[in-house]
Amino acid sequence: MFKSAISTAAPLQRRTLLCSRTVVIASPLCRRSFMTNGIRRNALTDKSAHAASVGPHKQDLPKSSSQAPLTHPDAVSTVPTMVRGDWVLFHPVYTQEELKAVEVLHHEAKTFSDKLAAGLVKFARSLFDLASGYKHVTVPPNEKMTVQELRAAGYLLDDRAWLNRILFLESVAGVPGMVAATLRHLTSLRLMRRDSGWIHTCLEEAENERMHLMTFMTLRKPSLFFRAMVLGAQGVFYNLFFLSYIISPRTCHRFVGHLEEEAVLTYTRCIQDLEAGRIPEWTNEPAPEIAIDYWRLPPDAKLLDVMYAVRSDESTHRFVNHSLANLDPNTDVNPFALREPDMHVKGKKIAFDRAEAEKYVKESHALMEKKTDEALRSEKNAQ
Repeated sequence: MFKSAISTAAPLQRRTLLCSRTVVIASPLCRRSFMTNGIRRNALTDKSAHAASVGPHKQDLPKSSSQAPLTHPDAVSTVPTMVRGDWVLFHPVYTQEELKAVEVLHHEAKTFSDKLAAGLVKFARSLFDLASGYKHVTVPPNEKMTVQELRAAGYLLDDRAWLNRILFLESVAGVPGMVAATLRHLTSLRLMRRDSGWIHTCLEEAENERMHLMTFMTLRKPSLFFRAMVLGAQGVFYNLFFLSYIISPRTCHRFVGHLEEEAVLTYTRCIQDLEAGRIPEWTNEPAPEIAIDYWRLPPDAKLLDVMYAVRSDESTHRFVNHSLANLDPNTDVNPFALREPDMHVKGKKIAFDRAEAEKYVKESHALMEKKTDEALRSEKNAQ
């Protein structure tokens, strides 16, 4: 049944450029940032708007070569100010309603490969919790203890412990998407056939996770020991995932789906602690500039707003990877090549099954055809 949707791969991919280059066609179909020349032009030329969001201390590039941005290790200062925010791939930008629509969900493992993926995630979670010092214990009710007392008793994580966990998580989370994109890219070259939209989505995921890391890196510079741990974990994980993806891409996507379930849970708990005043160091912490650019947050956004955006991203990865695991990676079209459901779907539903994915591809094709016809009619009337 899905082959009818597969036959639409060529026109779907051909019109991807329409989403990224044409304002008229992109409007309702591509709900992502950095997609139109209009947005890109405003980011480059509207200096007053840029100044309002950047602040006075980031307006001018350093004048001497010794102070050039690339000589600084800071995640923000390495970005030339004239292209801030316009060098990333497409990614969702969420409304306030979408940010609050995320639910903690779990995919029920039924097949052997699914159970294997779920078991590996549980094992990895145990190691990860040990490495990052993470433990979640319910705060005792009606206990008149201060935050410091709760931390000392082991009921709460402090800001440093939360940041250690997040940095370690995001430094590894960007690996699977890049591995999948690399292998699918090489397969496309080797077999000289199209990829049906999978490569770009995998690259988006990898970059999105990297942007999470770049955001939280502005809050703290990890120690040499921490970086060594990340190096070792990344080296082992990359090679294991590389070999695993060659053997079973579906199991790997299921593994990532379960991994993102844990990420959604972790960020949900962090948000709960932050809103309850249990991380007072972050209560009034302003959102990093890189996060304001990336998620199009208001200039006065706080770190809590960043946490909500990151959790929504993780929910997107959860939904996408579980959906891709339900497809045939050799023949099926990626249903998210042109658009993704909003967070009211991705945040409350664990995945598309194969039939739903086919229907979604057909709807995308119909919407694109409609927008193309409308644009052509508008152009004809203008002439």
